[in-house]
Amino acid sequence: MAKLLLIAAGGTGGHMFPAQALAEAMLARGWRVKLSTDDRGARYAGGFPADVVVERVASATFARGGVAAKLMAPLRIAGGVLGAIWSQLRDRPTVVVGFGGYPSIPALTAAWVLRRPRMIHEQNGVLGRVNQVFARRVDKVACGTWPTDLPAGVSGEPTGNPVRQAVLDRAAAPYIAPGDYPMALVVIGGSQGARVLSDVVPAAVALLPESLRANLRVAHQARDEDATRAAEAYEAAGVRAEIAPFFDDIPRRLSEAQLVISRSGASSVADVSVIGRPAILIPYAAATGDHQTANARGLVDAKAAVVIQEKALDAAMLAGHIAAILEDPATAEAMARSALGEGKPDATARLVALVEDLAGDAS
Repeated sequence: MAKLLLIAAGGTGGHMFPAQALAEAMLARGWRVKLSTDDRGARYAGGFPADVVVERVASATFARGGVAAKLMAPLRIAGGVLGAIWSQLRDRPTVVVGFGGYPSIPALTAAWVLRRPRMIHEQNGVLGRVNQVFARRVDKVACGTWPTDLPAGVSGEPTGNPVRQAVLDRAAAPYIAPGDYPMALVVIGGSQGARVLSDVVPAAVALLPESLRANLRVAHQARDEDATRAAEAYEAAGVRAEIAPFFDDIPRRLSEAQLVISRSGASSVADVSVIGRPAILIPYAAATGDHQTANARGLVDAKAAVVIQEKALDAAMLAGHIAAILEDPATAEAMARSALGEGKPDATARLVALVEDLAGDAS
């Protein structure tokens, strides 16, 4: 019978999307794949191939709900662990891989108890709460962002974060440096804390020299409640802007952009790096462990991006950084090349190699 990969992930798309990429690659190599997640994570499982068996486990988080829910969380997790142990005794997975989130606790705990080959993949530059617990209890720690802050004595494997095929299709797309012609600015906010971008970015654009504003075309991802305000600000500045809560063609827009302004979530940083574009990154101030600042570190060190902390962000400062890049084609081109140097389009292949190494050790 074909080898079985058990993937444990849940909670958010940030955990589930790289898990999906690995699932697709392992199926293509003839493996069977099972996904262990909870009800919340299952909402993100629709993109997984139909051949992936989805197993829902009992899980809970200590971060949400009232006192009663938090008191019940350990019991729900314990129930999930017992179920996962029984499931793994029955299925005998060849390798277990956790991608973070509370729903990965049962499968990883069962794999540790049963001594199954196991690893975790951390998308961010700072380990999430669950991955912190398991970092010393797995055989390998794969790191999507490098360097990653790891516990003492734990070594990591810098794999990068898998990106969607639509991003890979645009990998290393030729960069058109800024000049006296139409230029594209892409603003990506994400779902958490994006309001500050809708407040500050249009105001910063309005402060740019008229010669820049006349050539600028903005695609701005904004919450519904912020969209009208942002659109009016761009219109008042005489700048053409397309505002939407979500763009389903972000890879194309990134590939055509002269500059990207973004949060520094792991997936956004990976997309910008693989395609290779200059960026101004504004880490989400409330991110756990300030992991978005850690995510940006590689691009900043490579001089591919500028980071502005949210508490220091204002329209004048941002306008200065935008102008410094868009008025200097040589700098913009150098940033694009440096970003590309940080990209890891082979991240999925690196994860596959680690899984197969573990499978070989187990045989």
